[in-house]
Amino acid sequence: MVSRIIFWTGFGLATRFWQLGIEMRPFFNKQSLWAYPVFGAVGASFGWWLQGVDERQTAILQERKQAILEKRARRAQREAEGAEATA
Repeated sequence: MVSRIIFWTGFGLATRFWQLGIEMRPFFNKQSLWAYPVFGAVGASFGWWLQGVDERQTAILQERKQAILEKRARRAQREAEGAEATA
């Protein structure tokens, strides 16, 4: 979880470096140092949100998987009972 947030923080900072590189401006200018924490925070918040999305989707998939397995077990039990009744 933390590694994803750190990755997206780094991605936000890399975006700032890329932006300054495209503009051909110095990377560490006193007037623009405030932007690095902003880009890092935006990247980290995106990573935090994405982690929540991943956890919710994983929970939904686990619930659906469990429901399908229970349904298969009930069907197999019905088929076994039906086979015993006809035998």
